[in-house]
Amino acid sequence: MSEGRQVDLFVIGGGSGGVRAARFAAGFGARVAIAESGRFGGTCVNVGCIPKKLFSYAAHFHDDFHDAADFGWTVGETRFDWPTLRANKDREIARLNGVYERLLANAGVEILRGHARLVDANTVEVGGSRWRAKTILVATGSWPQMPTIPGAEHAVSSDAVFTLERLPRRAVVVGGGYIALEFASIFGGLGVETTLAYRGARLLRHFDAELGERIAEELTKKKISVRLNAAPLSIARDASGALEVGFSDGNPVTADLALFATGRVPNTRDLGLDAAGVRCARDGRIVVDRFLKSSVDSIYAIGDVANEHNLTPVATAEGMAVARTLFNNEPTPMDYENIPTAVFSNPNLATVGLSEAAARERFAAVDIYRTSFRALKHTLGETDERLFMKLVVDRASTRVVGAHMIGPDAGEIIQGVAIAVKLGATKAQFDATIGIHPTAAEEFVTLREKAA
Repeated sequence: MSEGRQVDLFVIGGGSGGVRAARFAAGFGARVAIAESGRFGGTCVNVGCIPKKLFSYAAHFHDDFHDAADFGWTVGETRFDWPTLRANKDREIARLNGVYERLLANAGVEILRGHARLVDANTVEVGGSRWRAKTILVATGSWPQMPTIPGAEHAVSSDAVFTLERLPRRAVVVGGGYIALEFASIFGGLGVETTLAYRGARLLRHFDAELGERIAEELTKKKISVRLNAAPLSIARDASGALEVGFSDGNPVTADLALFATGRVPNTRDLGLDAAGVRCARDGRIVVDRFLKSSVDSIYAIGDVANEHNLTPVATAEGMAVARTLFNNEPTPMDYENIPTAVFSNPNLATVGLSEAAARERFAAVDIYRTSFRALKHTLGETDERLFMKLVVDRASTRVVGAHMIGPDAGEIIQGVAIAVKLGATKAQFDATIGIHPTAAEEFVTLREKAA
């Protein structure tokens, strides 16, 4: 066993959060090493946000070709080629992998390839060497959670979709969260006969209730079969190679692909956390304080491995917070209030702040403003897609405490609205803002009538 040199910070995991922490800690003058056993960029770059949105763009062209005729365009026969999309995606992801490595190298971070494991509170073993570190940061992300039902081995996780050799003709997507909705929309838009099955009574159970109800309606309009109160019970492959997925509602589905998007679990396996004395929650998540420090003073954790906000911008913010706290004499606690997020389904969905139900629990009285309408783009044809917008207002302070939207570019719009919500803008200040006409976004500053 060879001895490596000592560093101020050793980062385990080269995802967005780990890379951000390593880069900025080095920029603050720290000696930093980072270990990654796979590709840099983590879930987001390799099997998450980036490739998923590229696939989502591809799927949206189906609607664009249809809408073009309403504006006078004659579109010839269209044909989709899965290998072309996959190859182009792979090229872009490889480019981003290189970008992440160059950013680290340019910052003076030592890059180590291999699985890293804690030996004790200040020692990491990787590639046959042991490294001593004043502080160790665990940023190993999460893995897809697969169900334990008969035949589960026939199903794939969301990670595997990006390397499928061919596009299935029929697909079953199991789950009711944002990953499930996004892949159901991707498959549907690419011409796959798609069933979205969820064990609960409403999609997106952690979002505002109306969003879950209305997005189910919109997905159904896109010819996606939405099955609620349908928990998967078994999967069997027949002689032809097709899969039969059994559900609790008694109605099986035959498909060529079964995708389980049923959540992710912290990647804390074989990290040596026990040896170092790090306390974990029952689900494997590393327990941290508001400064991201674990139960061991020298060990910190960020991202999916440490909290329930499995979002790339949260992980990068946490990485920056750790770097500032430890190496810039700037103690930075994390603030998880009013985190905006988007679901890149078709149509898109985005939200910031409190749901109506959460607001009613927190405040004595709330006012609700909502609207639903066809976008201007769809008024020349027969497309029945409807936008939905909703503001949740604390009646006492008149602050807008929640904003929710379903419709094209919802993520882009809510990102701007999120600034106002974060700053505590009131409904009167929303109303006093001049809208940009004609846009969908202007509806957020023209909502005047309270919902009954």
